[in-house]
Amino acid sequence: MTDALLVFTPEVRDALDAGQPVVALESTIITHGMPFPQNVQTAREVEATIRRAGAVPATIALMNGMIHIGLSDAELDELAQAKDVMKVSRADMAVCLALGAYGATTVAATMICAALAGIEVFATGGIGGVHRGAEESFDISADLAELGTTAVTVVAAGAKAILDLPKTLEVLETTGVPVMAYGQDALPAFWSRESGLMAPLRADTAAQIAKSHILRGRLGLAGGQLVTNPIPEADEIARDVIIPVIEQALAEAEAQNITAKAVTPFLLGRIFELTEGRSLAANIALVLNNARLAAEIATQITAQR
Repeated sequence: MTDALLVFTPEVRDALDAGQPVVALESTIITHGMPFPQNVQTAREVEATIRRAGAVPATIALMNGMIHIGLSDAELDELAQAKDVMKVSRADMAVCLALGAYGATTVAATMICAALAGIEVFATGGIGGVHRGAEESFDISADLAELGTTAVTVVAAGAKAILDLPKTLEVLETTGVPVMAYGQDALPAFWSRESGLMAPLRADTAAQIAKSHILRGRLGLAGGQLVTNPIPEADEIARDVIIPVIEQALAEAEAQNITAKAVTPFLLGRIFELTEGRSLAANIALVLNNARLAAEIATQITAQR
């Protein structure tokens, strides 16, 4: 019955049928993460990066009551310019499909859809996590629970730096999610290569990450892996530069009583303004970097199997 809800582009369907490496991509970055036309340009460049690295991209979105695994050029343009797009996580996927509304997939929703489609690797910018002040608000992203449930390896530049990173790590540990930094011991923090925290685990090759993914399946362990891939040095915004900007944006969000799903888009937009666009340039660079690594991991999983 689930297959009846999935629509594949011919490229993705052929790749999956042939056992070729495929990398899932979210669509929230298109509808809620970047302005038009940078969103479309970035989405196409991310897909091209994955193809150059030897894998097939599958951008995922909900449209017209169906889960789209891969988007055509026309569908990508349609989504990027659509109004009132739902930001979809586990809780509201079925409602979005029932309404026939546009739905942009978060990390959690993309993981669910990727697993339904048989895709094991997913590249994103940064995951959600425990928001600052969560001890009062209980604002914790569904991404963390999904990582503990759904067997997809997620490549990100860490949790978004606007979050409470120590608490985010604690929740991931509690849910049994392996968190590994790629090529370094420090946990990256989205725009910055270091967060001031040590990563629980370290991975130095895509082959090692792929082997761990396969072994988790053989062991019957629930959930996925989180690979935190530091932004390239040339593109990072250092911690001492970005932290005061984040603090200002957080204070403004609190003063304006912005809560729930509106928090992250507001903060990212305000940080873009305060950094005069530098945060967006860094965001694009880290997404491309994550796409390359995800393609390598997907290729290694295919080869090792």
